[in-house]
Parts: sequence; C-alpha cells; structure tokens
Amino acid sequence: MKNNKNILIISPFFYPEPISTGKFNTDFAIALKDDGHNVTVLCYHPFYPNWKIKESQEELNGIKIIRGGKYLAFSKKTIVRRIILELSFAFFILRKIREHQKNTDIIIPVFPPSFAFYSILPFLNKKIKKVGMVHDLQEIYSIDKRGLINKIVHFFIHKIERKCYQSCTKLVFLSKEMKEKAKELYALQEIKLEVQYPFITIKDKCTNDLEHLFDKDKKHVVYSGALGEKQNPIQLLNFFSEASKKLDNTMFHFFSEGEAIKELKRLNKSKKIFFHNLVNKENLEELYNKSTIQIIPQKENTSKGSLPSKMPNLLASGCKVFVITDANSEIENLFIKHNLTLVVTNWDTDILVEKLVFLINKQIDLTAPKSNCKKNIYIG
Repeated sequence: MKNNKNILIISPFFYPEPISTGKFNTDFAIALKDDGHNVTVLCYHPFYPNWKIKESQEELNGIKIIRGGKYLAFSKKTIVRRIILELSFAFFILRKIREHQKNTDIIIPVFPPSFAFYSILPFLNKKIKKVGMVHDLQEIYSIDKRGLINKIVHFFIHKIERKCYQSCTKLVFLSKEMKEKAKELYALQEIKLEVQYPFITIKDKCTNDLEHLFDKDKKHVVYSGALGEKQNPIQLLNFFSEASKKLDNTMFHFFSEGEAIKELKRLNKSKKIFFHNLVNKENLEELYNKSTIQIIPQKENTSKGSLPSKMPNLLASGCKVFVITDANSEIENLFIKHNLTLVVTNWDTDILVEKLVFLINKQIDLTAPKSNCKKNIYIG
C-alpha cells in the first residue's frame, strides 16, 4: 500500500497561469495527485504576462486551490513589481499557513519568490518535511547589476535565498549547473540536493489552430514563451533584425506578451518580424511542428541561474533548436554529448546570423533528439 502524503505547494504561479513556471507547477501537482497524494496549492490568481490580476475560479479535479492577490496592482517598473510580488505573496502566505499546515506532511515552496517561505519559517511545524523546488537562482541575475539600490537588492536576495535553502529538508534543482552554483553560494550539504530536469509534457495530439500564422512557402524562426531580462530581449531583436535582412523567404516570430514585448514592438523596423500572443498549452506541439527553428536565448553569464523548462518538450517534438548560452554551460555540454542541434556561446550578431543560416540549410535527423528525450536524457 502506498504511503500517501498531504502535500502543500506554495507558489504564486499556478493553473491557469500561462507562464512556464505556472505550467510546470500545474503538471507537477497533477502528477503528485495522480500518484495518490492529497495536494493543496496556495497561489495567486493569474497575472502573467501583463502583470494584471485576472480573477480565476478554475479548478483542477482532486487538487485544492487557494488563491490570493485578487485586488493586487503591480508597477510597470521591473524591480518595483518584483518587490510587490515578494511582499504581497509573503503576507498572503502568512495569513494562510496556520490553517493549511495542519495535517501537512510535506510543504513544497517553489523558488522564486523566496520571501514568503522565509517569512513563515518561524511558524512552521518542525515535523513537516520541507522540499524546495528551485526554478531560478535570483542571485545570479543580480550579481552584475550596478548602483546602490541593486547592491541592496542583491544583499537581501543572498540573505533570503541562503536561509530558505538551508532550512529545507531537501532541495530539487532543474539542472546540475544550478545545483552546483547554489551549493557554492549558500554552503549547502550535498546529501540534501537533487536534480530533476524539466518534464516532457507535450502529447501526441497536434492541433491545427495556428495554420494562418505560418506561410507554408516560407521558413519560420520562432521565439516562444516568457520574455524577460534573462532572455536578453533587445539583443534577440537585433539578431532577428539582422537575420531578416540576409535571409530570403524567412519569417521571424515572437510568441509572447508583456512589457518586454511592447518595447520590442516599438523598436522593431523589420516587416519580416511578427508578434503574436502566447499560444494555449494545447497548441504547443503544433507551434513546435510548424517552426523551422525554435530559439532558446540566455543572457551572458546567466546559465547557472536557470534551465529553460520548455527545452525537453522542444527536443521531444523533433524541432530544430538554436540555443544561445554560456560557454561550458550544462546545456552546451548536453547538446555536444548527444549530438543535438545548434549551440552558440556568443551574442555577436554576425556570428548568430552565420550559424542560423547554417542550421536552416543543414539537413538533420530530427528523430535523434526526440529519441534521446524519450530515453530520459533530459528528464532525469
């Protein structure tokens, strides 16, 4: 007989939140429920990509969802809205934790944000097992920023993340690179650290809802998903702009929403670059199948901070993948080891365009990455 547990997940991002963290958390909670556990989630109403709360009454069968943040308003300034998110979610969790930790066997805080878990640590029952799920190392993204305010923010990020991670019974990271960096930054014990690569979640059910966006006579270079600082959006637009001048019969697409996309739309001068809303979850496989190349960009010196959760799905779909990441990163090593599609470790636009032309024209057996994913190379 299974030893079923009462599990409490803490994260503002949950169903039907379209951000990748929300999708990951949702799939994770469903998997726990399907395994026989009792799952409760403390989360916010959806607010991505426009950082505006959209009240949701949607439910998932067998999962108890407690939502907050209904009347919350965010700022357009990135640092201010992150502070609002951290503080408001901490206040929400402080109000709910006494009631919802009763009879709980395992609490799973999803980082970031971190301040909510940091705030409730003094009030948690010591018998509850604490398993942290780490999506991003926020300190990585704050290290190189200049200015007094950014230095203060970096100081508190380090202090809070260190306390949160050290207080967990177990920590699960989405990449080995993240795990090793966190171990170094926060003096963590190896015995309580684990790596679980993102899951393959696409099904073999391809829709036909996006056909009007993809001219069958052209090739399509696509970026899809959340777009923020860690994806280096301005440089990505510059790359697309230069490539659009040199590649005939090719269209470039952004499938994303939010403040960064609004800025790219304002800056864009190319008639070959198109902007679309995020696609629904059920259309992801169609999007990947209709893409000639999918781009996965990481800003310089940030590969240790996160691993794109969509990568296993992209590889499992058989789509050509063009990754821009740091030299000697875990992603680069994985691609080289398993002879996958292209990795570039330089944001020089001329180099990116040259490599893109090479990849578009290169004949590749796309069953290899799909087969490797099915053999769990990327999912732990």
